[in-house]
Amino acid sequence: MILPRYHIGPSLITGAGQGLFLDEPVARGRLITAPDAIPQVYTFAEILALPDADKLLPATVRWFEDRYTVTPEWPDECYINHAFLPCGVWHLGFVFAVADLDAGTEITVDYRHLLAPGQEEDFRDSQTGDPIVGFTWIESLRASTTALAALLA
Repeated sequence: MILPRYHIGPSLITGAGQGLFLDEPVARGRLITAPDAIPQVYTFAEILALPDADKLLPATVRWFEDRYTVTPEWPDECYINHAFLPCGVWHLGFVFAVADLDAGTEITVDYRHLLAPGQEEDFRDSQTGDPIVGFTWIESLRASTTALAALLA
């Protein structure tokens, strides 16, 4: 669920397609998105074993440890794009504002938290050109917890 008012529109990120934009300001540390309606989680191996795994991988998001959600129906949260220096911190499925965000801000998170360890996106970071490769669970949890703690300090 997306908590502030928002809209979907053409992304400002080259090659990203659509993006999720705020229609109202969001204060630093406030929630932007929160999980809801998660009917099932899968191990990454279970997803790879599915006959349509190649079509499902773009709709697969790590939730915790080796458990992933698959949402091929693409809810609006799926329009949050990637950035190595995002405006949102992804932490266990929640996205928190890293700074005071103005209306009109395009919401981004670091996709390395959402991917399987070592899984590489089929596109590169638009700013650096570097590959986007999934963190291990420990790397993701450490980085997101540290970032969240800094927001709340």
